[in-house]
Amino acid sequence: MHISAKADYAARALVELACDTGRPLTCEAIASSQEIPFRFLKSVVGDLRRAGLVRSQRGCEGGYWLGRPAAEITLLDVVRAVDGELITLRGEPLAGLAYPGPADALPGIWREVEERTGELLAATTVAALVRRSRRPAPRPVAEAV
Repeated sequence: MHISAKADYAARALVELACDTGRPLTCEAIASSQEIPFRFLKSVVGDLRRAGLVRSQRGCEGGYWLGRPAAEITLLDVVRAVDGELITLRGEPLAGLAYPGPADALPGIWREVEERTGELLAATTVAALVRRSRRPAPRPVAEAV
């Protein structure tokens, strides 16, 4: 199996955003913190924004926020936002895949791999990843009175 760099970077960016909800984060800050190439991350964040997983704020205080609560964003959402299909074979979806003769059972196995992978990714939220992190999340910024 292949996990794309886009899916990996997208998940890492969302976890970074979930750890620091007190302010929007810039792509530069996320890229630096996660050691992700900035230009590539910019493209990935665009995909996440189009999917509603992040929202942006313009201006000098601008950056990116999660588009919905971290507990409502699954890794399956992330993969589909940046890659489309969960698993493909030679770039084609598995739905219509069929083989002749003795290999006719193989497409069913590939679809089962996709189904089980989807179940695992759907059961894993960004919030769960933050809880599992060895790095403590920063404390929320106190409001000035």
